[in-house]
Amino acid sequence: QVRLIESGGGLVQAGDSLRLSCTASGLTFSSYGMGWFRQAPGKDRAFVAAVSWDGAFTNYADSVKARFAITRDNAERTVYLHMSSLKPEDTAVYYCAAQSRGAGSRSRAQYTYWGQGTQVTVSS
Repeated sequence: QVRLIESGGGLVQAGDSLRLSCTASGLTFSSYGMGWFRQAPGKDRAFVAAVSWDGAFTNYADSVKARFAITRDNAERTVYLHMSSLKPEDTAVYYCAAQSRGAGSRSRAQYTYWGQGTQVTVSS
């Protein structure tokens, strides 16, 4: 059974930093591209960042470029989202997802497995 478990969310103030983690089990982690998406209340789930199976390629939404960084540790089966200079508009539930043989797609449809999400709330 494939499981993706996110952690690290919480309540922070604008300008603060936060690191999200997503640990995978039940799949060959090093064969999967990994992505982070987020969903704010009343909005669709949106792409945030992605990394290829080997960590060589990354992809970011324009709204987070230069503030967020995605990294992965294949030995730990974990992908991270390092978030800095957080803004109230970053408030959302953040989900990680796995893409088989993936280069790190921006498209939700390319991802096979999803975590349950972790809440990030940024106060002004």
